[in-house]
Amino acid sequence: MAHKVRTVGVLTSGGDAPGMNAAIRAVVRTALSKGLNVRGIRRGYQGLLNEEIINMNARDVSDIIHRGGTILQTARCAEMRTEEGQIEAAGILRKYGIDGLVVIGGDGSFAGAQKLANLGINTIGIPGTIDLDIACTEYTIGFDTAVNTAMEAIDKVRDTSTSHERCSIIEVMGRDAGWLALWCGIANGAERIIMPEEHDYDEDAIVEDIRRNRERGKQHYIIINAEGIGDSLNMAKRIEERTGMETRATILGHMQRGGNPTCRDRVMASIMGAKAVELLKEGKSNRVIGIQQGQYIDVDINEALQMEKSIPQFEYEIAKMLAL
Repeated sequence: MAHKVRTVGVLTSGGDAPGMNAAIRAVVRTALSKGLNVRGIRRGYQGLLNEEIINMNARDVSDIIHRGGTILQTARCAEMRTEEGQIEAAGILRKYGIDGLVVIGGDGSFAGAQKLANLGINTIGIPGTIDLDIACTEYTIGFDTAVNTAMEAIDKVRDTSTSHERCSIIEVMGRDAGWLALWCGIANGAERIIMPEEHDYDEDAIVEDIRRNRERGKQHYIIINAEGIGDSLNMAKRIEERTGMETRATILGHMQRGGNPTCRDRVMASIMGAKAVELLKEGKSNRVIGIQQGQYIDVDINEALQMEKSIPQFEYEIAKMLAL
């Protein structure tokens, strides 16, 4: 059974996501309001192992809710995947009196939290990733900002693509998940969406579709390509050679991670951060906060890591139908 928490630690791990600062702010201020001490851990699990641990007060999180990135910074940590690293991390948390830990990140971050929970550290995970790929929740902090950033960039590329009568291949982030590509494809009215879930996409069919569209007088063609498929520059060369249509690739890259978080990301991150502290205060551990059917819920990390999330086929079919 989890023990009573007196000092809460908070860290951000893995890829940064807009809204993480709002979650940090909520964790700090909610904990302080309940008479708990708060310690921030810089640079994720790597910073924990390096003992980059600071005391935090309400003023430390002033004027950060609107900022992208994470004031605690983040890093990836290979050592945390080893039993030795996990035992060392748990020992450092005890050394600093941290008996409750809030981890803001994705599945990899939650795997580390799970190991710490098994070693007796109360842990709560908050889903923070622009990829929307955590199965136990319908929403992850950062997705709304990232997809709006990408959508606005694609709108601009579309303007010049139309002016020059080009085919534009626009690569969005999403190494293992196609949510950003799918949403941008629908929101931007793309003619084609290529996602990691569709590794066997048919380039011949795309070429033929471009030819048919040109015959009908269409002046441009937009392809949204996910990072997990990649090869956008070479794909553009192949399509131009085969269709005769000028084709350009634009890789949006890490701009999708940055920027001021949207209202949705700020509010949801704030509520999740506060809920994480509430759960620790109640003596709960090894939980992940999520949203299901519009409600904030918490599920066991072990169950969360075993769940799988896939792109709804009907949404993908709608995207293709609307592109006709």
